[in-house]
Formats: sequence, C-alpha cells, structure tokens
Amino acid sequence: MSTSTPFLHSSGIFSAARTSWSKTPQPPLLDASIHPQECHQDSSLDQWKEASSITPLGSNQQRVESIQAQRVRGWRKEGGKDFMCTGRPGWLTVSLRVGKYKTTHRNIAINMMDILEVDTEKQVVRVEPLANMGQVTALLTSIGWTLPVLPELDDLTVGGLVMGTGIESSSHIHGLFQHICVAYELVLADGSFVRCTEEENSDLFHAVPWSCGTLGFLVAAEVKIVPAKAWVKLRYEPVRGLDNICRRFAEASRDKRNTFVEGIQYTLDSAVVMTGSMSEHAEPDKINRIGLHYKPWFFKHVEGYLMGDQAGVEYIPLRQYYHRHTRSIFWELQDIIPFGNHLVFRWLLGWMVPPKISLLKLTQGETIRRLYEQHHVVQDMLVPMKRLRSAITRFHQDIEVYPLWLCPFLLPPGRGMVHPKGEEEELYVDVGAYGEPKVKDFEATASTRRLEKFVRDVHGFQMLYADIYMDRDEFWEMFDGQLYHKLRQELDCEDAFPEVYDKICKAARH
Repeated sequence: MSTSTPFLHSSGIFSAARTSWSKTPQPPLLDASIHPQECHQDSSLDQWKEASSITPLGSNQQRVESIQAQRVRGWRKEGGKDFMCTGRPGWLTVSLRVGKYKTTHRNIAINMMDILEVDTEKQVVRVEPLANMGQVTALLTSIGWTLPVLPELDDLTVGGLVMGTGIESSSHIHGLFQHICVAYELVLADGSFVRCTEEENSDLFHAVPWSCGTLGFLVAAEVKIVPAKAWVKLRYEPVRGLDNICRRFAEASRDKRNTFVEGIQYTLDSAVVMTGSMSEHAEPDKINRIGLHYKPWFFKHVEGYLMGDQAGVEYIPLRQYYHRHTRSIFWELQDIIPFGNHLVFRWLLGWMVPPKISLLKLTQGETIRRLYEQHHVVQDMLVPMKRLRSAITRFHQDIEVYPLWLCPFLLPPGRGMVHPKGEEEELYVDVGAYGEPKVKDFEATASTRRLEKFVRDVHGFQMLYADIYMDRDEFWEMFDGQLYHKLRQELDCEDAFPEVYDKICKAARH
C-alpha cells in the first residue's frame, strides 16, 4: 500500500512525498558514510537543503498549467512566428558552448527544479526537469535508495540527461540514463499535456531521448530507483599494453557481478581498470573518503596505482563515489588551476573547487573562447566495444589527449535516434577525451571531422553537448531519424521547434 508520509531523517522532516512502507521495507539510512570534515557538496546541511526540495504535487500541476496557458498557447495566439526553446540561459548548461538560438527563439520559462515524489513500492522517483544529480543523490542516498545510472557531475539536470543523454560506470548493466526512465511528461507544441511510457504513447517515449527539446517541453520524468548500500568496494587494476587494456576492460564490462566498471587510460599502452560493488560494511583500514576537500583529485589518486604498478582495494562512501570526478571536473581543472592538486592548495583552498561550469562560461571572453575552440578538446564518442582498440588508436592519431575516460554501457535495440545496428543488445563504450591535444597538426574542424567519420563508420554515436562539425546529411547518417521526423510532422513541431541538428551543430553555438 502506498501512503503519503513525510520522510524522517536525522536532520529533519522532509516535505510530503509518496512512499511505500508495507510491501518494500525501507533500506537503512546512509548517514554513517557522512564524515564531519567532508567537502561542502557532501555535508549533512547541504543534503538537507537539497533533499528538502521535494514539493507538493499541486505546485507542479500549477507550473505545468502556466506553461500551457500563458506561454505556449500565448505564443500561438501571437502568431507563432519564431521557434520556441526553454528560457534557461545557455551559460547555465553543462557544456562548454552557448546556443546562439537563445537570442532568436521565443524563450519559454521552465522553472521546474523539484523532486516531486519517491515511490519505494514501484521503485521510481518523479522529478522535474531542472532537478540535478546533486539534489537527487542527496535525497535518495539519505533514505537508502539510488538511481541505477547516476551521471557524474552535480549540476547535470534530469532534463538534460533525458533530452541529451547520460552515462555512468553502472551503464554496462543498466544502459544510458534514458534506459532507466519509465515515463516522460511533456507540454507539446499545441499546448497540450501528454504522458508517455513504453505502453502509452510509445513512439513519443522512444523519440524523446537525444531530441534536445525539439518535440516538446519536458515537465517531469519518472526514473527507476534501486536500494543503495553505504559503501562502494572499489578495486584498482593497472594494465599495460593496448591489447591487454582492451581485453581486460571488455572482460570486466561483461561481468555482471561488477556493479561499477570504469577505465582511465593515461597513455596509449597504460591504463587502470576499476571494478566496484556496493557494500553494507567497510574494512576500516581501507576506507578512503575521496570527497574530503584536501584529498588528491581522483584521477591523480588512481594514477598512483599505475605508477606503483600495484593493484589495490578501497571502500568509498557511495555518494562520494558517484561524484568522484566532480572536484576536478574529470581532469579539466588541471588546465584551469595547474597547481590545484598541490597538497598546500588542497588543504588551504580545496574547499573552493570546483568552480561552477556556468560561472566559467558566463565570465569567458571571446578571445578565451576561440582559444579553447582551437586548442582544447571535449568529446564523448560512443563506439561498439568490439571497436575499442581501433577507437583508442584513432583518438591517439588524431588528437592525442590523455587521460581518456572509458565507460562501458549496454545499448538495447530500439527505434529512437540511438540503437544498435541489429536487433540484439550490444555492449558499447564511451571514449571521453577532455584536454589539450598533443598532436602537432591538430586543427579543430579537420581533426574532429576525422573522428566523427570514424565513429559513423563503426556505427557509433557522438554526444550532442560537444562541438559537432558534421553536416546535416552526415548527422542523420550517424543517428536514426525515422521515428523522430515522423513525430515532428504528427505533432506539428516543424513550425514550433527547430530540428535537433539546428540546435546542436557547430554553427548554432559559440
């Protein structure tokens, strides 16, 4: 039986939300993993602030009605001359670029950033599109639950992860973020409200992911949750030799006993493969609270196992594991604050990092922006696991950026924009490159286009937050647009929203 009950927590009582007590016992609270010296994003006070964003359902309904009546239908009454887009400023998004279309399209304010309800019987959480991963982890881990796929950075929003995509080290089991979503609620181009699931409005349910807000405005999503444990038991395994790296990484990714799998490749022939599982208890002498402000950046800590050529095991608090790359923005912060991992800096000022990506974008001048564009790479390319060796070799030849992030994910068959070539699920890997290219002949457009062609040729995909230099035909060669274009016509989107390519291509961003 589901009842509306306040959440009880050591730091207070949260607003009403749906919980299920009788059929699904509530897992234990995870407060034992919170340390009094943890950095600000993991403090109990911050957890309380973030978790208390649960809002009565009426507030969500009122905001949806406002979007329908005052904004979308108002746009239609005025003639609907311009395309619509969300009113969220471009500098607030977790991407290095700002969309030019924000200045020419009709901005529709979607100020919806709350967690609406947690149903532990159905094992789903219902959230608004601007709720971010920091909020979600603060609430769910405090009551013994978590998302099966919880993308890394605190500021990533549910809306961005639905309309774009999201991945984590548990994706080799659960797939991308879209694959743990069970329902989307949208306001369409005519102002109508629709809910879509696998069974209800199924075509729209499959077409929404990767559509970047060009089929409607997301106003809520229902996402699966699973019971959580207090700790992650993480195993570090240094591997040398490209063939050995690819073989060991593929073996770990196919082993479903591993809850988490991740690789960091430091050179063409050296990497550390990490495998993890949740644990209720930790061996005291192996605990590493990596979220403490004075701790080394995670990728530098991992590199220590490679330098020592020695495997190891640690226990990390669950929420700190989820956000292990947040403090150093993976390894981007070493280019912004070169001394940021120095022991003195970490002890005295480590609590101040990371700077908000939105702040960096807001204060970035045109000259710095052009320098970043020509001398810096931020790309995530998704390729079949069987092509991992050739992908790493191609990255090395075209850009030579290290470290590389390796994250496996299961891609099930489907009919949306992203699915395997055949009718069976396939194991893919996200190859993430973030940093300064070391190849002598690097040229942003030409080098990225060579990577894009390689990814198309192996039936891979490029994450849409990054700089995309493909032309329209090349883009739709990479992505399956059949269902997407069909729904664009059926839902009268063609005069209301730009096509997805026109929102994400290089010409549309600066």
